[in-house]
Amino acid sequence: MTMHGTKRLFAMVGAGAAILAITLAPAAAQGEKPQGGTAPGGTPVEMVATYNSLADAILAVKKTEAGLVRSILSAGYAHAQVELGRARAAIKANDAKASQAALENLAADVAGIASEGDAAVAAVRKRLLEGGHHHNADGEAQGIYDQGFVVVTRAAKTALLDASRAIGQLARAPKADALEAEWKKVQTTYAGLMK
Repeated sequence: MTMHGTKRLFAMVGAGAAILAITLAPAAAQGEKPQGGTAPGGTPVEMVATYNSLADAILAVKKTEAGLVRSILSAGYAHAQVELGRARAAIKANDAKASQAALENLAADVAGIASEGDAAVAAVRKRLLEGGHHHNADGEAQGIYDQGFVVVTRAAKTALLDASRAIGQLARAPKADALEAEWKKVQTTYAGLMK
């Protein structure tokens, strides 16, 4: 670019900057009410609207977290139902090896529901806690929820873990009526959590 071209470019940029400054000068400096309806010195309406939108998003994330945890519980429950079917069939067929495996798997699935997921989910929960996120902070303070839990209350966790232990013990001596009694406890607790 020649010296003449450079001077011309700076002149154009300077003129453009001057026009831009006049056009975009703060309304308060010109003695006018700013666009958006805020008084001079007040928070612009657009900023308040954006902050309000952010608040909506933050609150929606909490609702989404609860929905996701319910989905994790639902998947665990569906898997438990499959194992329950296998256990019932194996007990009916008097197949000790198959019933033991199915009952052990069922016990593990019920324990997973009690824990709101497996170790991978627990790692995410731990990360959230380390970041200061407590979905049920008030419930934790009142002893209703374990730290970081979203859906499963302490009472539900205890009921599910008790049922899981009982089902696991059935693996040594399978009994259809005992299995049905423990599964009924799981069903009732799960239904209460999913309301």
